[in-house]
Amino acid sequence: MSEKGFDRKTDRISSVTLDPETIISLNQDEAHERRVAIYDLVEENAFFPARVKAKGPFALHMSIIGNYVVFDVRNPENFEPIAAHYLSLTPFRGPIRDYFRVRESYYEAIRSGSPHQIEAVDMGRRGLHNEAAELLRTRLHNKLEMDMGTARRLFTLLCAVQPYASRVDARSGKLPTVLFVCSMNSVRSPMAAALARLLFPGKLISRSAGARSGQADGFVHAAMEELGIDMSVHTPHTMDELVATRFDLVITLSSEAREAVASRNIDADTIEHWPTDDPTLVRGSREVRLAAYHQLRDSLKKRIIERLRPILPD
Repeated sequence: MSEKGFDRKTDRISSVTLDPETIISLNQDEAHERRVAIYDLVEENAFFPARVKAKGPFALHMSIIGNYVVFDVRNPENFEPIAAHYLSLTPFRGPIRDYFRVRESYYEAIRSGSPHQIEAVDMGRRGLHNEAAELLRTRLHNKLEMDMGTARRLFTLLCAVQPYASRVDARSGKLPTVLFVCSMNSVRSPMAAALARLLFPGKLISRSAGARSGQADGFVHAAMEELGIDMSVHTPHTMDELVATRFDLVITLSSEAREAVASRNIDADTIEHWPTDDPTLVRGSREVRLAAYHQLRDSLKKRIIERLRPILPD
């Protein structure tokens, strides 16, 4: 594929987030590798979704559903959807496996090899990377357009997240399903869903949504990072974007969310309302505002334990 002309101001990815339900991190080394890959991609790229009128920059949200990676392109200001494409992982199984094999050979050569050996392994590594990047561009042609450098960095990110992806499809899994809903899916509901996943790993499917679309919140990231939860992976979603159609338990955290759930006639065994203060309304110093997020986090954690522990499998 030939390179195309890109407007470097608008034809670019400005942020990357990952679905915490389908892309998991098993330890800090893997989380670090993922963050480096995201940083490299955002730092330098040329990218735009084909056949749409929307202008960038763009936010990219990635998830893995079954045997597909989903590239969900959104407006970075309000996270409104622009385009979404499913990419089969089957053609990339071999390249991803070879990527890790060659990478280990490269690191081993650096530790004990001669300069000639290092150069030879590095050439093989670059060749493999180029082939995989070209395959990625070909598979996404006329869907998501990107230059070769961007394809290389996107393939690196794919390698960083794919081996640690959950193979449970929330649409057909047997685990209990819980949906937390707030006004804009920026603060209360994503914090609750993340806490539920942390407290009961592998025992439930925990989702969140908003009555309307909101923006990511930096105080949420700061408060949750203290518990080892990386909220940079979160992209606000509305209830209209939910993949699942029924839930065992739906918990609303704001009056607006309560009304939105009632108006949609959601299929759920149980619907509960937890009146929850909105920490974004608190004014004052950074310390005062962050304290409100801490209070929300801790109160949600306590209530989630009390409510969910009795209904989840041992």
